Amino acid sequence: MTQVEVVADVAAPVDVVWHRLVDWPSHGRWVPLTRVRVLTPRPDGVGARFVGRTAVGPLGFDDPMEVTGWRPPAGDVPGRCDVVKQGRVLLGTAFFEVAPRPGGGATVRWGEDVEVAPARLTRPFAPLTRLVTRRLFAVVLRRFAAELAAEEARNG
Repeated sequence: MTQVEVVADVAAPVDVVWHRLVDWPSHGRWVPLTRVRVLTPRPDGVGARFVGRTAVGPLGFDDPMEVTGWRPPAGDVPGRCDVVKQGRVLLGTAFFEVAPRPGGGATVRWGEDVEVAPARLTRPFAPLTRLVTRRLFAVVLRRFAAELAAEEARNG
């Protein structure tokens, strides 16, 4: 398994950050080469399912996920969403937390504990996978934070 965690401060209110992170299709704007679609009637709460399709032309893979933990932020209590990855390529779990920052804004903590199938062939590459994944998540969170900061500047 490859464990990765990244943290970013976001210049937007906690509830705005939470709602954007749980708008699954919007992830396609930040995650390179990926589109996300919701598979269940409700996109939120435990049991919600969605799939990320990462592809270059016809070459790609699906990353189906199901929400297993759901706690929206409330006051000083951080929000947390947990998912389990149910695909043929990526297996494991992921989470994000959204916590209020002193003085305003939010801190996002995003982590994954994943394995790339077939594990017996990919496990030796776990250190490289961890490095690439950590850098990718950092880029994704920077894009996410920049999008929300720009919106806050326009609206503020």
